Amino acid sequence: MAEKKAKQRTIQNEVSLTGVGLHTGKNVTITFKPAPENQGYVFKRVDLEGQPSIPAEAGYVTDTQRGTTLEKNGVAVHTTEHVLAACVGLEIDNLLMELTESEPPIMDGSSKFFIEALEKAGIQEQEAEREEYVVKEVISYQDPTSGSEIILMPADNYQVTTMVDFETKILGTQNASIKHLSEFKKEISNARTFSFLHELEMLLEHGLIRGGDLNNAIVYVDKELSQETMQKLKVAFDKESISVKPNGILDNLTLHHPNEAARHKLLDVIGDLALIGTRIKGKVIANKPGHKVNTEFAKKVAKIIKNEKRNQVPEVDLTVTPLMDINQIMKMLPHRPPFLLIDKIFEITDKYVVGSKNVTMNEDFFRGHFPGAPVMPGVLIVEAMAQTGGIFILNTVPDPENYLTYFMKIDKVKFKQKVTPGDTLIFKCDLITPIRRGICHMQGRAFANGKLCAEAELMAQIVKSK
Repeated sequence: MAEKKAKQRTIQNEVSLTGVGLHTGKNVTITFKPAPENQGYVFKRVDLEGQPSIPAEAGYVTDTQRGTTLEKNGVAVHTTEHVLAACVGLEIDNLLMELTESEPPIMDGSSKFFIEALEKAGIQEQEAEREEYVVKEVISYQDPTSGSEIILMPADNYQVTTMVDFETKILGTQNASIKHLSEFKKEISNARTFSFLHELEMLLEHGLIRGGDLNNAIVYVDKELSQETMQKLKVAFDKESISVKPNGILDNLTLHHPNEAARHKLLDVIGDLALIGTRIKGKVIANKPGHKVNTEFAKKVAKIIKNEKRNQVPEVDLTVTPLMDINQIMKMLPHRPPFLLIDKIFEITDKYVVGSKNVTMNEDFFRGHFPGAPVMPGVLIVEAMAQTGGIFILNTVPDPENYLTYFMKIDKVKFKQKVTPGDTLIFKCDLITPIRRGICHMQGRAFANGKLCAEAELMAQIVKSK
């Protein structure tokens, strides 16, 4: 029995948080709003003309220096990872995030305040089922420069382990793990961002942490704190005095966890891997993770998912009695041999149709199309897809025999593999937009020998025959 799929989730009410952007130092308000099914996470810059939107997808990553920056058409959103981690941690699938500046407020440098706000807004279950990518084999990525590596392997649910080693006396090797997203809120969400003193000095020098007071970052003192640096820190953070605690961190705050650095890295991994755009059923092991390796890995996994989805051959048992055989098809379609190019229909739902054709040497077109090395013409594969789609649209009217189907448009046609005598073609046509005024817009795909051999976007209209 197939496992029942979980439903997608958004929030019930809108909710806002105001704070300071870590790098801009400007006051910023983020407003979380409910979003429709299948939208995913979207940032919107309400401070800019036209209020441009940026989907939280790996393909839009442009910078990973001090956080993860997304950019589309010249419009950017910085430091997206802490907010996205909160969304994933609460298992929210669809969310609109409106910003009055270019980055969310840093708050205390963790995801805690975002978790609290989203919970206050309430979680709303939606009708559509949640899409989940089931990891079947190991996927890995390694950054040759830093030695950072991420591995994704099969598991019963989404799990994450991070291992960090900063090779300093003050902060050596640390590990952190969660075995289920339900642990995120309690174990990970309050882990704050951190920095080393030598990094802080450089950032201060370049004016890169204007919003950073010492309440939103743990500072590990990995070198001697000079009087000059001490003075700079006092000015930058508006403190009368600054000192180093026995555990090697500045006295601005107290650690929530002994391994808070590793937990925050785990938080970053979850936030950055949200950019894959699909929920994951598998275990992530990240060794020395950082935004660059995280987002490169997200791009790799997103590409694998896209290719698998596109190349996913419909599971058809060719030995079972079909939903429609050739005689039933001829009662619905006006086409006749040699121009009837489908033999069977196996499945029709309100979203898609699956059909097939046995390609034999007896086909008329083989007599003239490369007779010495017969290949099925690509245009006829597209026509066969269209006939499969025609069955779908004619199935929506009570008297299909009184209608004809006409092409309106063919777009994005690609041929991947040749089709030769002896092949069995499987066609799947998925509805792209709902049928309106008899117009059907579908994504057609043709498969042979377990591979995608052709695809096209098809638009057709049914009209009453005279």
